[in-house]
Amino acid sequence: MKLKNLETLPDVVRNRVSGYVEEMLSIHGDKIISVALYGSALGKDFSKKTSDINIAVIFSEIGFSDLKKSQKLISKGIKKKIPSPLFLTKPYIESSADVFPIEFLEMKENHATIYGDDILSGIEVSKENLRFECESQIKGKLIRIRQAYLEMGGNKKGIERLLKESLNSLIPVFKGLLRLKGIASPSSKEEILKETAKTFGCEGDVFVKIFQDRQNNERISGKDIESFFEMYLSQLQGLAEIINEI
Repeated sequence: MKLKNLETLPDVVRNRVSGYVEEMLSIHGDKIISVALYGSALGKDFSKKTSDINIAVIFSEIGFSDLKKSQKLISKGIKKKIPSPLFLTKPYIESSADVFPIEFLEMKENHATIYGDDILSGIEVSKENLRFECESQIKGKLIRIRQAYLEMGGNKKGIERLLKESLNSLIPVFKGLLRLKGIASPSSKEEILKETAKTFGCEGDVFVKIFQDRQNNERISGKDIESFFEMYLSQLQGLAEIINEI
């Protein structure tokens, strides 16, 4: 059960996952048909301090016993910033790409298969399903961020954290919006934010400033946090209206 493509991974990622995946394979044997890394661990934005290493393990079939046997290994991995991997089957992927188009496109376009068949490259997603999930995510995020702001009661640190977490969770959605316009997604998150702002007429400085402060783990500076929140909310409202016209 030899691993492959390890040379394409950053050193810190390769060192963390090689033994982990080998142990996973020793536990499950031939039931595993593919293992792939996906997400920020493969991109320019990877940070040893903050980035998780996301893994998809694709089985021929999955039963409760497979979950049970994996628990100890998963617990060890979490301590190394390897979250619980996605346990999938090929039929599940094929029947669920219409429900989770953003998530599966992210995996398709940014992954490295390190064991077995390259199943993720074969994922197919329709434009209409992608548009529907982008709309659902943005409008849902708009409702949740309003609600969260009300619950903060003016707590500035809480509002700052809310802005950073909200924006980071929307970056895959912004990539989906760019795909809908036929625009190739940039390789870095900051460039994705800039291209989204340019394409849809948003105030890009708001997105970029929040993102940069998140990456540097600093306080948002230069403006009152309430003003930042107001501007951010305005951009989301604008995107929620625009997406109906795509």
